Amino acid sequence: MIAVIQRVTQASVTIDGTVEGQIDQGLLVLLGITHTDTDEDLQWLARKIIGLRIFSDQEGKMNLDLKALGGNILLVSQFTLLASTKKGNRPSYTDAARPEVAIPLYEKMITQLEQDLGQSIQTGEFGADMKVSLLNDGPVTIIIDSKNRI
Repeated sequence: MIAVIQRVTQASVTIDGTVEGQIDQGLLVLLGITHTDTDEDLQWLARKIIGLRIFSDQEGKMNLDLKALGGNILLVSQFTLLASTKKGNRPSYTDAARPEVAIPLYEKMITQLEQDLGQSIQTGEFGADMKVSLLNDGPVTIIIDSKNRI
């Protein structure tokens, strides 16, 4: 799994003109799922996302995690994170999981993040044409790949 994590002061996802998910201060997480991802990848990545100390403390140092901040998560599926651009100019998405694999893992990620955070999170809709709006804070953007843990 690959996650692009952005610290935001606000973020939303709109589908067909309707706001489906929206947060104030917290994390926008764009999630790409590969055909080799497992529940272990999912649990490891969820813990990593929740535990990231990337919010400023009273001294202005990035020292607080999402729970300490009282922030939320907007989770958006994004298969294009698995794009291979090695050959030619048209990306290949062969590493992206097919919906029958990706949807259950995406739904498990929602449940895992909610469990680890201790509250409901906001989401987009898997496979939908979404418009994502955000105000990146910092900017702080971090990429985590569950296959590169060492």
